[in-house]
Amino acid sequence: MSLDLVVLVPDKDIEQAIVGLLERDKSIGIRPLPAARCAIIVHPQRDPGVYKTGHELLQPFADDVAHALVVFDRAWDGAPSTNARVLATDVEKRCSRDWGNRARCVCIDPEIENWIWSDSPHVPVALGWSGSRELRAWLNEQKLWPRDTHKPSDPKMAFEKAAKKKKVAPSSSIFGQLARKVGIRRCQDPTFLQLLEILREWFPIQSAPTRAET
Repeated sequence: MSLDLVVLVPDKDIEQAIVGLLERDKSIGIRPLPAARCAIIVHPQRDPGVYKTGHELLQPFADDVAHALVVFDRAWDGAPSTNARVLATDVEKRCSRDWGNRARCVCIDPEIENWIWSDSPHVPVALGWSGSRELRAWLNEQKLWPRDTHKPSDPKMAFEKAAKKKKVAPSSSIFGQLARKVGIRRCQDPTFLQLLEILREWFPIQSAPTRAET
């Protein structure tokens, strides 16, 4: 196989999050995945494109790449279902025609911003705030983060407004920064944990590419 992994994503935010995570092989508990052995494709038609035609973009890679991973958001206009698992299953079925069981899909519920909200001190710093207490109190005042919940009620809106309040441009680099710094165990989002499980299954620490694979 020419590559270990190809990842299809809908935008730069998820792309940078994946790039950052793949650099943390020891924290995740997988063998190293050099950038030269991985490819990340950003679909020009964003989430709807990933869902509808992602399998077509991945098809040319099926004979030369060991595994394919599809990651996209559940919340987008025109989505045929509000169930992230249903959307992911649809994509996996289409991909299986070329990839068999070597392709998996993670549909983030509702959006990538849900992954960044944790008690990590790196989150408020990345958004321009002095600390978690200040940030959460302000979001509570804005009715974006109820006190009795673990995450904001609207993760994307909370992210954008918190950044705007401190005059921080909400760029994709923030997602890469947090992916490299926030403790892996701090994010307990089910789809994030699903992603980690997939990577651990495909690239266990004890494994390494054989001569035939390289």
